[in-house]
Amino acid sequence: MPTPGYVFRDSGTTPPAETEDQTARRRLTLGDQAQLKPSPLSGQLTRPPPQDKTTDSHALALADHDIKGAAQIAGQTGDVTDLGWRADAKEIDTLVGGLPNEELWTLIRRFNRQMYHVKSIPRVPPNGLDLEIADQDEFSPDKLRANIERLYMTVIIGLMGFGNHIARLRSWREPRRTAPFCAVYFLAWLLGCLVPLSCALLLVLILVPQSRPMLFPPAPIALVNSKTGGVQKPKAGVLGSHDSATGAPEKHKGEAVEQEASNLVNGIAHVAISSAAGRHDQGDPGDTKAEDHLPDPTKMAVGAADSKASAQGQSVVKHDKTKQPMEDAIWTKMRPAMHVVGDIADVWERFANALSPTPPFPHTHQYRFAGLVAPLFLISFFVKPAHVVHGTSFVFGLAFFTDPLLQRGIKLLNQKIPDWPKYIELRNTLLIRVPTNAQLTLTLLRIGEANRAPLPPPPRSDEPPPDHPAELDKHALTNSGLDASHSEIDDVITVDAPPPASTTTSDTPSKPASTKKKGGIGAKILSFFQYTTAGVVESKMGVDHVRAMAGSGHAKQRLGILPPKDELKKSETEGPVEFKGRYNGKKGAIYLDSSVSPAAADGSFPARPCVYFTTQLDGDEEITSGKKRPGWAVSIADITELKKVGGLGWKGKLVVGWATEREIKDGLEIVTKDGARWRVTAMKEREELFNRLVAVGGQIWESY
Repeated sequence: MPTPGYVFRDSGTTPPAETEDQTARRRLTLGDQAQLKPSPLSGQLTRPPPQDKTTDSHALALADHDIKGAAQIAGQTGDVTDLGWRADAKEIDTLVGGLPNEELWTLIRRFNRQMYHVKSIPRVPPNGLDLEIADQDEFSPDKLRANIERLYMTVIIGLMGFGNHIARLRSWREPRRTAPFCAVYFLAWLLGCLVPLSCALLLVLILVPQSRPMLFPPAPIALVNSKTGGVQKPKAGVLGSHDSATGAPEKHKGEAVEQEASNLVNGIAHVAISSAAGRHDQGDPGDTKAEDHLPDPTKMAVGAADSKASAQGQSVVKHDKTKQPMEDAIWTKMRPAMHVVGDIADVWERFANALSPTPPFPHTHQYRFAGLVAPLFLISFFVKPAHVVHGTSFVFGLAFFTDPLLQRGIKLLNQKIPDWPKYIELRNTLLIRVPTNAQLTLTLLRIGEANRAPLPPPPRSDEPPPDHPAELDKHALTNSGLDASHSEIDDVITVDAPPPASTTTSDTPSKPASTKKKGGIGAKILSFFQYTTAGVVESKMGVDHVRAMAGSGHAKQRLGILPPKDELKKSETEGPVEFKGRYNGKKGAIYLDSSVSPAAADGSFPARPCVYFTTQLDGDEEITSGKKRPGWAVSIADITELKKVGGLGWKGKLVVGWATEREIKDGLEIVTKDGARWRVTAMKEREELFNRLVAVGGQIWESY
């Protein structure tokens, strides 16, 4: 098993020392020879001119950063360095300078859940960053699920923390903080300068990050009672995480919040049921006719409602002319609703990344916010509140009674500047060049690719987290004013000890232990159907092998998607060069050759960097393009679209997952400039290959 720092060769022989020109060519893999222009501000890069066709993300990935991690130090040779793909987060140095590995893996893990389908676009967006959501993005419940989860993990959790701070201040349980706030507020009210005071507070919080924990000392969300402002027992029974609402234990940072978000979606009504099931999943394979005979789980709720109406004596119209139009209207309106949810999460993430920038993005965006608040601070000394009310009412009346003029103005704008609404969006004005978490993650992935040290995947959590409290600085909590003693904090954050076994008496006869473990008749029937369904699934997979040998294309696409049980016990991670999978049902591996070299004379390989599939496996990643004959090969520069595809349709996933309790291997589709499509299936490490392909080239991506 390779250790962190293991080097993979891009050919069978050791490459000679690079010249300066060769080094420049290798480093310019990420862009079309971008001209980087460092600004006087540390770590900031000016945007390259439009003709360079490169984004700020590409420029930052190629920059020479002041604080460097293992991924930024590696890559001095022409080899690909493994920084810990097989180490499972053990003994791995900080990968990106200024960013702890736990936060990096949280970003990558959530990036994997958010990104499904990307296409390249010809020019840089107005924001200077790629991976913006396409206007033509179609609705799917699975995308809605991802956006609702993002909304919970960013906005809702943030508002919960804000509510806890308000509760702590209002409760007077922390008089050393509440009393100064109260005194300053009423003094400003007496002097009539509440607005200047509020603006001044905002300026301090924006420009002096050290003031934030001083004025609003942080505390675990699940530890603070949002009503009383005191401490409480976390809903999970133990304080195993700091940033989750339940305090549930987690093995790696952010996992508890992600599980809460998933459970939130599963608990919402009809649309969320479709989201949980993945109906119209963008990852479905092209043909799912074999699943047409399976029942539709999302219609169970509708059927249950009809059955209830019949049982109550209400008539159920069999030929309801309103049912289909209303369903169509709902699904049509869900697309803009999905975009609204995603936009809210994007704006929240951009504000957070502007106020607390994450390397390699510069620490200068907060000055833009300060420049917006400072004039309000000065104007507030001269403008009376009555003038504000008077002016606001005038603007409202003007907008209400001048609709014909407004419509003519909008029509004229649409004729002169068709895409004018984009230029006034927050992402292109106040938040310009500020990344979302997905854009930040893509930049971090590009840093690894630029230094030929791909960032390793997040560690897996196959085993449950330990049921004990997370590390907590009780002295810092109490010193900051939290109204609780160390013993009280210990009582609420630890798991309650089980009650001692009581002695059985004649008055309280105990039931035999065996009866407590037995399920009812319903559980037995369900277990029987699960066992028989699993047998049917295994038989169907066996038939697919026979049909594939007979030449069935659909059967070939399904080969290997359900791994054997003994294979599940093997947790060895693939990559960063070789990723096993199937093409047209044949076992093989897809290789990513990120070296910079011309096309092969015999036409077997395009110009590198390239990605190719081969069935010649020897278990040695060091031997790649120089020793293997590809089934197909595609230059990275020719890739125009990457799409994650499912091994089964959404109904098949539900049935197979329930019956076998095994993970289904999915696939990846690669589309090139000439329209050719290459689909690799039964991939265990699909997410890792997708991340490498989306980061290694100079494409400007748009998310679908």
